[in-house]
Parts: sequence; C-alpha cells; structure tokens
Amino acid sequence: MNIQIVIAREEHYKFSQEICDTMYESAIQRGTGIAKRSPDYIVKKMENKDAVIAVADGKFAGFCYIESWSHGKFVANSGLIVHPDYRNHGLAKKIKTRVFEYSQEKYPGAKIFGITTGLAVMKINSDLGYKPVPFSELTDDPTFWKGCSGCNNFDILQRKDYKMCLCTGMLYDPAEKKNEKEEDQYTFNKKVLDRLKAIKQALFLKKDTDE
Repeated sequence: MNIQIVIAREEHYKFSQEICDTMYESAIQRGTGIAKRSPDYIVKKMENKDAVIAVADGKFAGFCYIESWSHGKFVANSGLIVHPDYRNHGLAKKIKTRVFEYSQEKYPGAKIFGITTGLAVMKINSDLGYKPVPFSELTDDPTFWKGCSGCNNFDILQRKDYKMCLCTGMLYDPAEKKNEKEEDQYTFNKKVLDRLKAIKQALFLKKDTDE
C-alpha cells in the first residue's frame, strides 16, 4: 500500500466533499459530537497550506488541518480523519505526527492544542507530548469556540460557560518542553560532574596513599 502524507494543495481540492462526509459519518458511528465543516472550508485550508492529506494510489486516505488563533500564539490541529478503507494501519498517528511537526514549522513557538472525545486521539496526543488541561488554558478567542457551534454538544459547552464539555482539552507548550529539556540536561551534566569529581578524589586519595 503506497500512502503519501503531504501538505494539501490544489490537486486535492476534489476530495473536500469526501473529507467532510467521512468526518460526519465517523462521528455518527462513534456517537460523538463534531463541529461540522463545509467543503469550502476544507478547500480554504488547502489554499492557505494549512492542511495535511494522506493519499493512497490517487485516493483519499486521511486528513487533518491547522487553525491558528490569537495571532498565531495558539494553533489547533483539527479534523483528524482516516478513511474506513485505510484504518487499523497506524495512519492516524502518522498524519497527526506530520501535522504536529508542520505546525511547529509554520507557527514556531505557538502552543498547540486540541479538544477531542476520542481516546485514540488522546493517546496519540499524549505520545507527542500534549498534556490534558482545563479549557481556561486554551485560547480565549471567541472565534474558536464559535467553531464548536455545529457540534450537538454545544449546548453543554454554553451551559458550562465555555469552561467544560464532553471533550478533553490537550495542550503542547514548546516553552515548557524546552525548560524540561534544559532541566534534563542540567541533571545529566550534574551527574557527570559529580562522577568526575568522585574519580578525581579517588585518584588524589590514591596518590596521597602511595606517597
């Protein structure tokens, strides 16, 4: 099976309706809410190079798009979907990983987040370094939450004053990850220095004893 995961472009516009239909049918099967998207919206994402698509021998296999908020400070990877014919092959994780990496390339320094009810997506996000967070840590841009209006759980979100819903919020903060790496590096260096210090002390002690 020859599957390519690429940045969506003009030649992929023809898949926009199929992408929307697949998203909707998947949500119905899972019994979960979904913010409905139109083919025009999907095409717009492709035009702006804000989407990743998986194509297998010229057929639509999977898709995910990027949304940016608060002047690029927050980025969401949304609409992850795999066509039924290509499921159970790890394709969702490959698409998610590619759009995650692409988001960091296109929006360096942005916090990357998502809201989902899918356990599989939560697992993928967790593997990529996302952490569950309350909605208060996500963007406060009203345009983002307006995008949830097409979900059949939107009334719950409204009743909870946009602070809680059936979805779980997950966030990847590159600044936090950088600090973690620096802390890990400091811990490593300290251990190395302590080891070298112990070796030197042992050598000096041996030298004094020999003398």
